[in-house]
Amino acid sequence: MMRAQRQFRPYSIPILLNFTAQANTMIQAALLRYINNFRGFSREIWILAIVTFVNRAGTMVLPFLSKYMYEDLKFSYEQVGWVMVWFGLGSAIGSWLGGKLADKIGFYKVMVGSLLTSGCLFFAIQYAQSFHSLCIAMFGIMVIADMFRPAMFVSIGTYAKPENRVRAFTLVRLAVNLGFAAGPAMGGLIITKIGYQGLFWADGTTCIISILAFTILVKERKKILSESNHAIAPASFPIWKDKPFLIFLFVSFLVSMVFFQLLTTIPLYHRERYGLNELQTGLLLTLNGLLVFFLEMPVVGYCERKNIDKLRPIFVGSVCMALSFAALMFESWSGVLVINIVFLSLGEIFAFPFSNGFAQNRAPKHKMGVYMGLFTMMFSLAHMFSSKIGMAFISGFGYFVNWCVMGGFSLLSCLLTLYVIKLVRDEN
Repeated sequence: MMRAQRQFRPYSIPILLNFTAQANTMIQAALLRYINNFRGFSREIWILAIVTFVNRAGTMVLPFLSKYMYEDLKFSYEQVGWVMVWFGLGSAIGSWLGGKLADKIGFYKVMVGSLLTSGCLFFAIQYAQSFHSLCIAMFGIMVIADMFRPAMFVSIGTYAKPENRVRAFTLVRLAVNLGFAAGPAMGGLIITKIGYQGLFWADGTTCIISILAFTILVKERKKILSESNHAIAPASFPIWKDKPFLIFLFVSFLVSMVFFQLLTTIPLYHRERYGLNELQTGLLLTLNGLLVFFLEMPVVGYCERKNIDKLRPIFVGSVCMALSFAALMFESWSGVLVINIVFLSLGEIFAFPFSNGFAQNRAPKHKMGVYMGLFTMMFSLAHMFSSKIGMAFISGFGYFVNWCVMGGFSLLSCLLTLYVIKLVRDEN
């Protein structure tokens, strides 16, 4: 036995050291490849991402809005639901209006005016405490606040280089996700120390600080860097006759509505079917954030390097969404909850950044604001209808039927995406 030990050591130690060195080299290479996906952005894009992170982290009111109305203002569930409907309507109208104004007066003025005005309105909204006044206030503030989003998309198309435009969208999306991850924690701390009123002051202040920093660090640029892949359509081509884009908008609505089940019906399902507590559901949602953070930029970078058509990843994302809800149909094993989150995350990674890129490239320069306004409006409408449709199916028919319906919507988006690919190919 001792002889076996003496014979083992001379061979095992070099093998172990060699394996460790190879593993270390592979980790370093993977880390370098990941970091390289963040290279090549202009200074303005990095500033825009940082400003977006500060602004989104400061949006502390939104995660606690329903809780504030129910616990602090003593609204009924029905009243809370109606306020959120007006919230969604304001968001949709603001997205459309922001796109129109971005074409008329320029994205820079819209971004500055939107955040500066909404920051001041957040200070005032805390004094609207009746049901009707809060409905009007939330509608008004979301019209102003969500004018920022299409203008911000146009700014990315202006400041980003054509070859890394989709990665620039992805960088700003990462900033949004990180901001939303940090915001609720800070919001909870503010509520504990100051109360709900402190959220409105914090939100308004961060809006104003972030846009003032943007105006100091970034100067307005009138022209887009490159003509690049902008629309085939001539200047006189009306957007309502752009059939591929209109179908694409419906695809974006379907994919977003299905994905937003992650924030509405799926957490309820965790508790009612499997008895998960808030911490366990939170860990599953954290898995979504981690997967997006570590995988989205490498996926986008690979597709850009290989010059893959932007509609194909959207199709893959729709397939992943369908698989995520197919997994929930097997209720006998709790592991399907992890599979559901993984496939939903992959759907988000493939569908959302390339949807931004397709809408941007499809838009003629003089109509980019309108195109991006309608595109962002689909997300607002999807957010509004997602909970309504999901809750209606759950209350009437149960979770299983809701998963079937959401899976069906995902499959429909797959078919429509293939049709858009055919239409665009025929145009070319």
